[in-house]
Amino acid sequence: MAASRPLSRFWEWGKNIVCVGRNYADHVREMQSAAPSEPVLFLKPSTAYAPEGSQVLVPAYTRNLHHELELAVVMGKRCRAVSEAAAMDYVAGYALCLDMTARDVQDECKKKGLPWTLAKSFTASCPVSAFVPKEKIPDPHNLKLWLKVNGELRQEGETSSMIFSIPYIISYVSKIMTLEEGDIILTGTPKGVGPVKENDEIQAGIHGVLSMKFKVERPEY
Repeated sequence: MAASRPLSRFWEWGKNIVCVGRNYADHVREMQSAAPSEPVLFLKPSTAYAPEGSQVLVPAYTRNLHHELELAVVMGKRCRAVSEAAAMDYVAGYALCLDMTARDVQDECKKKGLPWTLAKSFTASCPVSAFVPKEKIPDPHNLKLWLKVNGELRQEGETSSMIFSIPYIISYVSKIMTLEEGDIILTGTPKGVGPVKENDEIQAGIHGVLSMKFKVERPEY
């Protein structure tokens, strides 16, 4: 079974994409939101995955699609109600993801007190990089993330600025829902989120580790 489900291609078979909102103080400020006392969680479907080589798709119902750059944690085994101290034992590796967000739709959802599903969970809303084994990133809280649109630097942040640490997030999530091998957790975005439009090129990376590139397109439906 393991041979047919390689973690290096977790996006082909992983079930759950768990996302953490408002986990960088500078992003909380730019969104004029209140700092959270506990992690803010939402989900994306597995059909949100867009591996490098595919496109970022603009939903027909938004006029303001934003990029949000995030470090993702890839789970290596089933994880339920684990302690913070043991949480990293369940991590197989990492990836870079974009939490593509229909900002105008999200703003309306917030005003009406509705869930963010329409704004966050559409097809191809989670562009994803290659898998990075845990051994290649000794300290995930010591990384620099960056994102450019058409060559212009938009986002740059350090994972040391997270409000909630990765072990804390894993423990917190695992006490709510069972995490399984191949699931990922997006750990929040630093400041600098902003709009993209059709034909834009997004480049993003983890400094010294990897980079990825995507084209923004309108779906043919």
